[in-house]
Amino acid sequence: MRLLAPRSRGVSVWAYTSNFGGGLVGGDQTRLDIKIDRGASCFLSTQASTKIYRNPDRLPCSHDLTASIGEGALLVLAPDPVQCFADSFYEQRQRFELASDANLVLLDWISSGRSARGEHWSFVRYHSCNRIYRNRELLLLDNLLLDASDGALNDPFRTGGFHCLATLLIVGQHLAVQASAILSEVNARPITPQASLAFAASPLREGVLLRLAGASVEQVGNEFHRHLSFLHAFLTDDPWSRKW
Repeated sequence: MRLLAPRSRGVSVWAYTSNFGGGLVGGDQTRLDIKIDRGASCFLSTQASTKIYRNPDRLPCSHDLTASIGEGALLVLAPDPVQCFADSFYEQRQRFELASDANLVLLDWISSGRSARGEHWSFVRYHSCNRIYRNRELLLLDNLLLDASDGALNDPFRTGGFHCLATLLIVGQHLAVQASAILSEVNARPITPQASLAFAASPLREGVLLRLAGASVEQVGNEFHRHLSFLHAFLTDDPWSRKW
């Protein structure tokens, strides 16, 4: 794993994770520790989707991240989606320690695989766990487990016709107004049966948890980009302006 910071972004730091293979193979286990000091702002993403290559031997394949966010600081962790190839196996564990006035925007999402090759939820197992703490008190524990041993992942009662699942978390006093606006907007939107985009929003202390399921990565990406347009003021630029 490498960290790239291509150019100065004024008051905020933009960084991207990268590796030579474009993803993880069986046996790869990466770890990233982040510390955001008081009053600092950081946008952390990836160069492209994190590809999880086939792993027929079920060797350990995982990523662990810990982040400490100081008083008045902001971390925007918004990687591209995880893309699990057929016969792959992946574990992701992320832990965030927030000071009393810290702020976090977290995007955690996964695609169905290599759709162009006919791979639709053809991997063996995917597990993502996010733990958010405020002053060492657990604020949110969020788990997503997709395991083929529980039944076909592309079953209509599991992933259905969707090809992208996403969780977006916004929390912090500095983001409370924006989080409240997103919650109100999403809850006011009608639910359309058999729509290509499904969504649900839940209130959190000082924030909102938004879940999305869409027919494509681009569709879900456009939706969360719309919701996160307010970050321009915090990051001095729009990191997705030339992406979606």
